[in-house]
Amino acid sequence: MSKSIVVNGITYIPASEQLKIEHRGDYKIVALQRGWVMIGKLERKGNECKLHDASVIRNWGTTKGLGELAKEGPKPNTKLDKCYGIVEFDYLTVVATIAVDGSIWSSIL
Repeated sequence: MSKSIVVNGITYIPASEQLKIEHRGDYKIVALQRGWVMIGKLERKGNECKLHDASVIRNWGTTKGLGELAKEGPKPNTKLDKCYGIVEFDYLTVVATIAVDGSIWSSIL
């Protein structure tokens, strides 16, 4: 159980507990059928999905897989192809999603 405190509406968590917190937010890496891997701000209403500020992750550029991108952001060899709009897809085409650190990715996408 985490020993957090709330000050002025902001929840503070001890540093020793912070490694256990998963990234929660709207930015996701989305693996879709047929090998498409994208990143952006995910919006879902039923089976209708929209990925805002989307980019295709053409080359991961990692040594530890997609989790490395989620936690640390793009690497020097990561290749992103910006979609310049909203990508729409059915939720049934989603293989997996990975929550990413939005504070890193929001300035990139």
